[in-house]
Amino acid sequence: MSDSKNLTLIRSKCDEANQAKIKEVANEELLAKIANRIELCNPKDVWIHTGSAEDCAYVKKMAIEVGEEQPLAMEGHTIHFDPPTEQGRVVKQTYAIADEGEYVSSLANAMPRAEADDLIAESMENIMDGKTMIVGFYIRGPIGAPTSYASLTISDTWYLAHQQDNLYRCNIVDFEKQVELIGLFFTNTHGKGSLCTKDAYVMTDRNKKETWAWNVSYLGNCALIKKGHHRLANDDAIYQHRSERLSEHMFITGIKMNDGSIIWINGAAPSGCGKTTTAMAGDSFIGDDLAQVWIADDGTIRSINPEIGIFGIVKDVNIEGDPVLMERLRNSGSEVIWINVLVDDKGVPYWEGSEEKTPKRGTNFQGEWVEGKTDASGNVIPMSHPNSRCTIRSCELNNFDEEAANDANGVATKVFTYSGRDADTMPPVVASLTPEEGVTFGADIASQTTATEVGAKGEVKRSPWANAPFFLGALGDYMDGQFKFFTNPKLKVKPVLASLNYFLIDEARGGTTKKLIGEKRDVRVWLTWLARLANNEVTGIKTAIGIIPTFDEINDIFNELIPGKGYTQELYNKQFALYIDNIIERIDMQVEAYKKEINVPEVYFETQVAKKERLEALKSEKGSVVVPDQLAKIA
Repeated sequence: MSDSKNLTLIRSKCDEANQAKIKEVANEELLAKIANRIELCNPKDVWIHTGSAEDCAYVKKMAIEVGEEQPLAMEGHTIHFDPPTEQGRVVKQTYAIADEGEYVSSLANAMPRAEADDLIAESMENIMDGKTMIVGFYIRGPIGAPTSYASLTISDTWYLAHQQDNLYRCNIVDFEKQVELIGLFFTNTHGKGSLCTKDAYVMTDRNKKETWAWNVSYLGNCALIKKGHHRLANDDAIYQHRSERLSEHMFITGIKMNDGSIIWINGAAPSGCGKTTTAMAGDSFIGDDLAQVWIADDGTIRSINPEIGIFGIVKDVNIEGDPVLMERLRNSGSEVIWINVLVDDKGVPYWEGSEEKTPKRGTNFQGEWVEGKTDASGNVIPMSHPNSRCTIRSCELNNFDEEAANDANGVATKVFTYSGRDADTMPPVVASLTPEEGVTFGADIASQTTATEVGAKGEVKRSPWANAPFFLGALGDYMDGQFKFFTNPKLKVKPVLASLNYFLIDEARGGTTKKLIGEKRDVRVWLTWLARLANNEVTGIKTAIGIIPTFDEINDIFNELIPGKGYTQELYNKQFALYIDNIIERIDMQVEAYKKEINVPEVYFETQVAKKERLEALKSEKGSVVVPDQLAKIA
């Protein structure tokens, strides 16, 4: 049987070994996609990544050989530096391609189809001239899971392929099996180009299920199998499987109960708001960033992590707050890719907030660095960028549950948390009174912006479900999907939906300093209380905004998990007092914002009205600040 036209073109760019690899692909749509990119990008040759150990080793070798990574002192560790102007997602240059008459989320940038097609054609034409096109066959999740999308990645960057090898499953045969199971695949095409940030673009085409990126190297911009294809998965969940599936910006972690069972918890938080730290606080870790969620035939909620590794922010990662991760970062035996940290003259990486003795000079994201060095505007350049990262495979971490993570059936999930950098409003943990109110916890996330976004200034902004930047349709449609999912009559046990917050500051709770109330390690206590609530082991106190723990419940957990801390009634009152005016102000802000959106379900407004009425009644009776003792007496 002769080759198809597409296969013939692909093979013409391959050496003998890669010709044999591509012959394994039978899907003509897949071959057509690769052939199209060859014609557009004009590479000198094509290298096919099958996911074999040999191919993965070659990818890392080439990333070092071409200078996209450099080896560090510890065996297996490498460093990559992005351009000084591209240290996060280029949000203002990230677009959704909009067809005529198609609504695009008010939180996304839209570009008309004709304009976008012209820009892609002009920018990507010959972008790989003289370079190797790397074609990778990745799967976003365990093989056989109904939400493990196949993602084809085409790039001219060995560093990108190396990163994806540590974050995703790559297998050319399993790729086609998933395409057959799900009936579709996603494609990402990336050209390194000039790396001139002002000419950089990131594009998502929800109708063709494609993403494009050029003149970028920061992983959040070029590895669109991650957040770009998360957008496409999100789109599929809401518009093709509404009420049955969700695609979330969430960690997955498990808390072990006294009887040995595990309560699985998913949690949403904007990037840079402690999601990795929270995920690692569990006894059984599965993922720190993304979750594909669905309702199984038995009426349980199931979750999988599309990834097999973490691409985590290292700022403030230290031995006290992050012992599991630090054990791997500071000891040999693991492969780690460092991004935009400081490297000293001995090849050792350092970062802000490590609580280690750090060098006075070295090389970082802007070149040679000495302590006190300033930029052109006179601002002191930090030792490492606030968005510095590291990538490590999850299987390297001693609390990783490999069996559960690779289960195509997912894990039964009983708790969902929603959080952001909230300095003054919500207590550390509040469980919703109803599923509808739990959905509003997600809808109402408001968070201080972080260094994950190029140009972020630190202002507080709305971040619905920490997922809105990754949803391209009407935000009201996404909200409708949340309400219908968590009230689906197929659910045999309703999950606990909760607000989580460990960014309260002292001065917002009657103190005089800007220090956090509590510590990062406390998050394990909040998760454990939620797990016990889901397991009917605690009851908490019912309040106007939801269920909070009693002092005895939370103190017992502190004594069990952090016995030397000495949790006090005074600290409990500070953390769990209801600052009613702040909460009402937050509700009003969110309601006004959602009134400007289309398709927002009326149940959202009804739920907020009811909550506000309860708060106003409580304020009338008890005052604007109500401590838990007052609540306990009226519960």
